[in-house]
Amino acid sequence: MSLAIATDGTTQRNWLEKIGAGHIILGVALVLYPLVASDFFLTQIGGYSLIFGMLGLSLMLLAGYGGMVSLAQITVAGISAYAIAILGNNNSNILGFGWPWWLAVPFAVLAAALASALIGWISVRTEGIYTIMITLAIATATYYFAQQNYTIFNGHSGYAGIRAPAFWGIGWRDAKPFYYLCLALAALSYAAVLYGSRSTFGMTLQAIRDNPRRMRALGYHVTAHKVFAWLLSGVIAGLAGVLLVWFNGRVSPGTIGVDAAIDVLIIAVIGGLRHPIGPFLGALVVVLMQTFAIDIVGAERFNTLIGLVFLVIVFVSPDGILGLWGRIKPHLAQESLRPGP
Repeated sequence: MSLAIATDGTTQRNWLEKIGAGHIILGVALVLYPLVASDFFLTQIGGYSLIFGMLGLSLMLLAGYGGMVSLAQITVAGISAYAIAILGNNNSNILGFGWPWWLAVPFAVLAAALASALIGWISVRTEGIYTIMITLAIATATYYFAQQNYTIFNGHSGYAGIRAPAFWGIGWRDAKPFYYLCLALAALSYAAVLYGSRSTFGMTLQAIRDNPRRMRALGYHVTAHKVFAWLLSGVIAGLAGVLLVWFNGRVSPGTIGVDAAIDVLIIAVIGGLRHPIGPFLGALVVVLMQTFAIDIVGAERFNTLIGLVFLVIVFVSPDGILGLWGRIKPHLAQESLRPGP
């Protein structure tokens, strides 16, 4: 009997160690957050931060583990958002097939993933600044094409009147359900990236990032691994696009503009590209600034403020907020271990 108890305790301890105390505390706090937050803070701060955190996470997967910087993540999310508008219902009288959400969502995410894989297949043949320029060119071309095409994208107006589904007696655009939906998909994406980075594929991708020639010489298909990373990134961005179009109730070329593409990059870099939690920290900082700082400095100076914050964080800590915390944490630990007077 004692042996069984010891085994159970060991199993429970191993389970807790794998998850981590920090993840458990953070998870409980996020689950309980709606108990103390108003509807505004649930959706405009909580939900919006989680959505853009997922977009930043899709970039972090490519840049942090694959060494590939993309400015097309909002484009991939936009493809998913447009797919939801076209396959589902909208009030544009242009296109709207009226598919149920459970059929439209998988097709939208699949379209985003395939588009991301195609972008990856085009860009992985380059490195560094050239990859950035190719993805920027794709993002810009998609923006102008959506703006000028009325047959599919409905031009400047885009699509409006897009509603989140209601099932199980729950309206999923209501504040609490929508927050929990964003939290669930964000947590799923976060766990997939975190534990996927420790898998055989994840370790291989990081080795390719560090020395692609050596991995190619060892017989690994470098291009296939990179394109598959783009595919996985597209799934996360596609899910974020679904949440974004349900959040806004509309999608237009402005949703996928160059400004939004740069915002995703800023979010990922501010938070840090070394760990999947970084983009969510960056998203929270940017969303809080967009919500409150704009009233203080004015809309015309807001982008200047964002740029200054970005420069300060990168100058102080090139690894973002996570890197700054990594520097401060050892000093805090030393202070706590010092004997009192």
